[in-house]
Amino acid sequence: MSISILRFNKDSAELKDFMAWWESLDEKRGDRAELRRCATLTEVVFTPAYHRLRQALCHYGAVHDDGLALAAGLAARVKSNTTDGTIAEQMASGKADDSARVSGLRFRRLLKIKDQEALFPALGRVIVLIDKRVNLASLIQSVYFWNDRSRKQWAFDYYSKAPSEK
Repeated sequence: MSISILRFNKDSAELKDFMAWWESLDEKRGDRAELRRCATLTEVVFTPAYHRLRQALCHYGAVHDDGLALAAGLAARVKSNTTDGTIAEQMASGKADDSARVSGLRFRRLLKIKDQEALFPALGRVIVLIDKRVNLASLIQSVYFWNDRSRKQWAFDYYSKAPSEK
């Protein structure tokens, strides 16, 4: 018997359900506020909003709980979803002087983080730096599977937009 896993590919049913859950946080402002106050992934897992999301997604396949908690906790901090490049490209551009919103040093520190628990507060600060306007699909795909492949793709995306960032 084969166990399927969540993919969050473009136009996948699980990504659509995640996006619908995120949009529902506009109406359930208490849930959004509760998720924003979470400082750890464990605190995210203790919220009813997380479990509504998990229940909506579990019939698509096995749920990686830390990955989903990370994605949900960060998504609650996002004010608007944008399709202007990947999240790494958004980090590399956007300031009035054409410099990166996230410095090269901060970006390299992010890439060194291997633990999803440690990534949570670091990316929460990055979301603020990019004005809480995030390509949510890119964020979800990256952090749910946070691994060497995700980090390499971020490096390619970031340095394609900010090659001189040191």
